Amino acid sequence: MNDAQPPKPHERLAAALSSEMAAVDALIRERMASEHAPRIPEVTAHLVGGGGKRVRPLITVATARMMGHEGEDHIKLAATVEFIHTATLLHDDVVDESTQRRGRPTANLLWDNPSSVLVGDYLFARSFQLMVETGSLRVLDILSGAAATIAEGEVLQLSAARNLATTEETYLRVVRGKTAALFEAAAEVGGVLAGAPEDQVRALAEFGDALGISFQMVDDWLDYGGAGDGIGKNLGDDFREGKLTLPVIRALERGDEEERSFWREAIEKGRSDDFGRARAIVERHGTLEETRSEALAWRDRAKAALDRLPPHDLRDLLADLADYVVARAE
Repeated sequence: MNDAQPPKPHERLAAALSSEMAAVDALIRERMASEHAPRIPEVTAHLVGGGGKRVRPLITVATARMMGHEGEDHIKLAATVEFIHTATLLHDDVVDESTQRRGRPTANLLWDNPSSVLVGDYLFARSFQLMVETGSLRVLDILSGAAATIAEGEVLQLSAARNLATTEETYLRVVRGKTAALFEAAAEVGGVLAGAPEDQVRALAEFGDALGISFQMVDDWLDYGGAGDGIGKNLGDDFREGKLTLPVIRALERGDEEERSFWREAIEKGRSDDFGRARAIVERHGTLEETRSEALAWRDRAKAALDRLPPHDLRDLLADLADYVVARAE
């Protein structure tokens, strides 16, 4: 009897693009090297080799190929996307004072905060070098714009933390900034590189945006109600960090004065670590299930955007990837 699990969508996508993803990995290793500062590749290798699925560079390679790109610049852009992503993770872990990512100690815990910040800066610089090498000002505009939007989203999240007046509109703006922007750019530049028609480039961007929002909403659902051991971080991290995510924002709107008093103590003042009660409140008001439903709706938008593109095996794999992103919440 064969108990082997069938390959997951991101694994099937990686297999379909194996030679190109090998080239991406080789370029990442080459460009994260430093002749004079060996700590740079040490820190970078810890995170880059830490079990990530490479979803964002996979999207860049897949969209470029399915839209007809025949050159090699998509390899550089895929590495660019991974460098931007890795740099933001290094910075995020410092800001959030995190100790675990993907089930492993964070770089700032193993080394120190200055190393994480400066290596992140180095990777941002490397990413811009790679963008420029493609010779496309539009690609440079899209990816540099995404980098700025990510930073803006992180600062907005910082200012919204422990602020019970945070609205769903602000929450969605944070999600679009810190998560969806890079998914959107990763998909869009593939189409731009291939010279795809504008309506198809727009569809790719909309796919990435919706996929990124769905991805983040699932993470926010998992933090309060999912299998914490399976997401590489501690259950309740968002609660302890005072982040106002969708389950909490909606629970606040519906709660009585006793519950609002609890949230003030726990979120605004940081005086309570009673995650069990927080979880019970969001479950009582049904906001966990609503967050899951919102994630599914954004997944559907992502797949609808793909339906506007020409038929292609890679398009079907990207649709499966969208299903896989929210399967964690099913």
